[in-house]
Amino acid sequence: MPSADLRFVEGVSPSIRGLEKVIREIADSSVPVLLSAEGGTGKKATAERIHYLSARRDTPFRTFTCGGLDSESFSTTMREMDFPSAGTVFLEEVADLSAESQQKLLEFLPRVEGNGHGTGSSVRLITGTAKDMESEVRAGRFREDLYYRISAINLRIPPLRQRKEDIPLLVNFFLTKYAADFHRPVPVLSAETHRLFAEYGWPGNLRELEDAAKAIVVLGDEALAMGGLRSLLKPDHRNGDRVSLKEAAKAASREAEKELILKVLNRTRWNRRRAAQELQISYKALLYKLKQIGYGEYGTS
Repeated sequence: MPSADLRFVEGVSPSIRGLEKVIREIADSSVPVLLSAEGGTGKKATAERIHYLSARRDTPFRTFTCGGLDSESFSTTMREMDFPSAGTVFLEEVADLSAESQQKLLEFLPRVEGNGHGTGSSVRLITGTAKDMESEVRAGRFREDLYYRISAINLRIPPLRQRKEDIPLLVNFFLTKYAADFHRPVPVLSAETHRLFAEYGWPGNLRELEDAAKAIVVLGDEALAMGGLRSLLKPDHRNGDRVSLKEAAKAASREAEKELILKVLNRTRWNRRRAAQELQISYKALLYKLKQIGYGEYGTS
């Protein structure tokens, strides 16, 4: 079961059970950890899991996104990190640090004894990346000495398509979370939706699954929320073949828009002007959209 204070969900797949075992073993160490994974796999949640399983759980957990930090901003970040009760610091997308910031991070890193407990700083550093760090080093974009310092322990988080046994647990977690957030009942999903979740490749990983669950709760209409995902379940998108998150979002948006238009038109008995008012778009825009989806000649003005 997920802990109440974080979003790491203990799964049943072999890969996640193995990862959880390692997390428990290293939690109390001060050795820097590098989390390598595709976007949306839950690197921050994993970093939080390490923190809350450690003796540092009562100290702050801080997150900084490296991509948005220039050299001066990163210097400020280093100063914020370097105080006695700093706890755990998670640097998201560490590969995006500039050369100057990489030097500053190298200078900041505390020396670590062989037993894994820091001697100079109370900070536990965890970094995350979606990039191949060894390729970044070979290309000269990331310092080799810094790479070895931050990757004393390198944990690889599996993508969702490689841990599909965990999807039911994750879906239930997200549905329960958003039902509570929006004061709605927890939806009971149909067998068809469970099948779609199991067959889809999830290129956006946990983030995409979370968005799907949130849409089901917010819309209160499972068929409408799942329309975009259903349109992506074509042979070339099955079995984990890659499809860009942008493509998935566009397809989901188009399908959801179509379903919503048809739903409103049915409610207004296909009175297009009333439907346009309800949808808060111009009559001309609605006619154009109806033509796009093949219903241009249906309805009354």
